[in-house]
Amino acid sequence: MWIVLNQPEEKMKSPAVWIPLFLGVVGSTSQELQFTKNPTNLTVSQGNSARLQCAVQGLSEPEIFWMKDGEKLYSTDQMYINLDQDHWATFHSVKSVQQTDAGKYWCVAEFNGVSVSSAPAWINVEGVPHFVLEPQDVATLPSMPFNLSCEAVGPPEPVEVVWWVDGAPMGEPGPSKSVLPIPGVTQSIKFYCEAKNTRGISVSRTGTVHIKVPPEAPSAVQVIEVQQNNVTLSWTPGFTGHSALNACTIQVSQNSGEGVELPEYHVTVPPFQQLIGGLKCFSNYSARICCDNEVGNSPFSNWIAFQTLESVPTAAPFNLSFQLTDEQLTLSWGVLAQEQINGMLQGYRVQWDLGGESQEALQFRENTVNLSRGGRFSNATFRVSACTAVGCGPWSQPVLVLPVAASRSPAPRGHVWTALLVAVLTAIMLGLLLTVLVRRRGKEMQFGAVFEPVSPGTEPAVSFTATRSFNRQGAEISESTLESLGISDELKAKLQDVLVPERLLTLGHMLGKGEFGSVREAHLKMEDSSVQKVAVKVLKSDINSSGDIEQCLREAAYMKDFHHANVIQLIGVSLHRRPQQCLPVPMLILPFMKHGDLHTFLLMSRLGDDPFNLSLQMLVQFMLDIARGMEYLSGKNFIHRDLAARNCMLNENMTVCVADFGLSKKIYSGDYYRQGSASKLPVKWIALESLADNVYTSQSDVWAFGVTMWEIITRGQTPYPGVENSEIYEYLIKGGRLKQPPDCLDDIYDIMYSCWSPNPKTRPGFPFLIEQLEGLWAGLSPGPGKEELLYVNLGEGDGPFQEEPGRAVPWQCGGGQKEGEEDWLMVSSGAAGASGGDYRYIDPRHATGNYCQAGPCGPPPALQQEEAEEEETDSVINV
Repeated sequence: MWIVLNQPEEKMKSPAVWIPLFLGVVGSTSQELQFTKNPTNLTVSQGNSARLQCAVQGLSEPEIFWMKDGEKLYSTDQMYINLDQDHWATFHSVKSVQQTDAGKYWCVAEFNGVSVSSAPAWINVEGVPHFVLEPQDVATLPSMPFNLSCEAVGPPEPVEVVWWVDGAPMGEPGPSKSVLPIPGVTQSIKFYCEAKNTRGISVSRTGTVHIKVPPEAPSAVQVIEVQQNNVTLSWTPGFTGHSALNACTIQVSQNSGEGVELPEYHVTVPPFQQLIGGLKCFSNYSARICCDNEVGNSPFSNWIAFQTLESVPTAAPFNLSFQLTDEQLTLSWGVLAQEQINGMLQGYRVQWDLGGESQEALQFRENTVNLSRGGRFSNATFRVSACTAVGCGPWSQPVLVLPVAASRSPAPRGHVWTALLVAVLTAIMLGLLLTVLVRRRGKEMQFGAVFEPVSPGTEPAVSFTATRSFNRQGAEISESTLESLGISDELKAKLQDVLVPERLLTLGHMLGKGEFGSVREAHLKMEDSSVQKVAVKVLKSDINSSGDIEQCLREAAYMKDFHHANVIQLIGVSLHRRPQQCLPVPMLILPFMKHGDLHTFLLMSRLGDDPFNLSLQMLVQFMLDIARGMEYLSGKNFIHRDLAARNCMLNENMTVCVADFGLSKKIYSGDYYRQGSASKLPVKWIALESLADNVYTSQSDVWAFGVTMWEIITRGQTPYPGVENSEIYEYLIKGGRLKQPPDCLDDIYDIMYSCWSPNPKTRPGFPFLIEQLEGLWAGLSPGPGKEELLYVNLGEGDGPFQEEPGRAVPWQCGGGQKEGEEDWLMVSSGAAGASGGDYRYIDPRHATGNYCQAGPCGPPPALQQEEAEEEETDSVINV
């Protein structure tokens, strides 16, 4: 006979304690899962032993547990017995029965997703009475009659009940169940009941009669979200006065100096949150709230002030007029009222048409402008609109500029012919110059242009223009191929069609560097001779092991097959040939990511020199983008193993792409990957089972996604503040998890907390996470699509719109941009701006101290040995 003793769950967590006595073979069974024996009712004297039994048929291994009063039991006395093939019996034993052991028991068997319950049985314990209904607290109006109830049972029976009110017995003992009528009270009192049988007396809990009163004023009134014409308020109710709140009243007052109060808003609660609409743009308001219950109203809360957002002007400038002379055109128009501007007036936009064709718009700060050479505007039509930082309003009525009334003397004909002759000569000279340039271009060879044409009879002169640099001290290095790397034939075949010749790449300045390499800005020459801006990950030149190179190139092979909007895609692979080195340096060509890695972006929103606001809707959109990318990867049987905000990139559309697959693995069979040797891993993002057993599944990526959600909602804070890397496993095994941030909604925290279940099978999958986040995102904003951060740049002068110095889009930091950095997130607090590739290693001085590297391709590599490398200070835990 085979027997399995189940250890309690807390002991099973330690391998040194859990010693299974049976090793079953999981397999399918053709028998129906059914109970052949159900537990029977027992009546036991207190202190004696009791044992319940049930048997189930249709199991190939024991998957039976006991339930008591709806709760699962974890008992050291539970035992399994194999009765026959696929037939098992189990027992639940209690050595010394107490009153707490009394209750309803039954068995539950689970197999292949099927769950079956046995018939229930009761354990009745003979002893002092046991309360099945204890007195409960009562909230009542003054002098209002009410009843108190109490019930206790044996065995043995009968049971008598005596009531105690305000420390004195009330009435005579009576049978259980007992109901005590109270005619009404005007102040709070205490009460309890005593139950007596032949075994002794039991005393119930002490209840309290509360007198209902009006509620207290709400607290923590705050603005959740403010828009152009509405605001969302939330508040925390005060003491409810021992009665449920019926509704709350919101008063909103416009702080315009007129004391105008808007109509009151009466809202049902909960939830304690309300959208207030019908507000004016760019206006100051104050709001306060009170709540009521059946007794009365609470006092109002303190006023909270807020300002609605800017909008475009609602009216067009009026009274557009002009004055025209040969030398100057003067335009002027009326100034709009403040309530028509809907914001801070940034300037005016002037559009003019001439001969039926629209000319380039002009921009001005003031409502009066002077344009030189007024004669050129004769018969032109002008219109004007006012602009705020959000955009421009409607156009004014067009005004036709009539020519000057006084006749002008015609220009001398000689001047006209002179100008025409100069124009013809200029065109001829330009044509000759273009001809010479074309001939020189046609003679360019691989290393430059040679042998310029000379006059007959003279020696040909050699003109050389270098198109590539080379070492004059030795032979030129030939183009590298995959054959020179010593990698597997399978990997060569996968990368052959994405191999890019090195001569097509022009490397720029370094964007980030780390222990194993660097990321550089680069320009890639395409087949149509156009140039594409890219980011290049380059393995450090002193890493010359073929195994390290192959592992790096495997990351490229993974990325080659990715085609998803939220997963970074490989553009190509190039090989940099090194003098006196056998193996070339691999370079991974990736899309240029304008806003760099998500972690740095979030940090700059809080800690940059010019912090900026990220709305909750945008943060949830970041989470949605990552979840969609991870759903795509898991659908391709791909485990990332290093999901974190630092490994997610932001493109120019503010779309997040999952990146950095240096630790990733493809699953070819089964649903898990086991790390074969000791590795350095990002422990604060690693799932509990991965830390314990080096086993990685899509469910372990879900755990990391929950940590990434926490990073996003905290704007880049380090997970588990105050917990060292070496302490993470012990912290998690004891049930510790990341705490809910102060400004994190309960719904968001519930989603991320579900990702940290100790049982991987109970964690949500990425499709379910997407569904939850989409519902949450839809509830944050009424409009479809992503939030757009709009920016209107109004410069000076009478030309087209030009960007002003010192102006930047909301997510850029600093006062301006240096030459050659127009597309980069500007950082002036020490952490470098990042774009494309893996930007965990933007600056080793700002390393988070939470990443433990598992391979040479995890961090971005560096190209030259002579570049100064600063060793990162990341803490490491060897698993």
